[in-house]
Amino acid sequence: MTKKKTFRSMNGRIEELVNSPLIADDVRRYAAEREHVNRVYAQGLADIRRAGKLTQQQLADSLNTDQGTVSRIERRHDLLLSTLRDYLVAAGVEHSRIVVEREGVEIVLDLDSFARGDERH
Repeated sequence: MTKKKTFRSMNGRIEELVNSPLIADDVRRYAAEREHVNRVYAQGLADIRRAGKLTQQQLADSLNTDQGTVSRIERRHDLLLSTLRDYLVAAGVEHSRIVVEREGVEIVLDLDSFARGDERH
């Protein structure tokens, strides 16, 4: 008689590895290294603009506004999603999205859905 294979959730297996006292520290270290390699950290919108080698004035020109408005946007702690999307597009970001996790489920909000009606394809 052959042994029946069962499907195991990888999330469950990862949780087992993280909780294993023999390798938990290694797993956490590798996970942190992977996160660091896979992301470009931005402390704020200004860092995203700088990564694109843009000045506030250049971004303002793309947004059809003035440099002072871009400065205020970059200092704000809250923005409308449509304003955030417009800023990111002007900064050259492609496929902007917000990713959150709730109860182990990753939820992705595509910011392109906040494009003005005349911009949607």
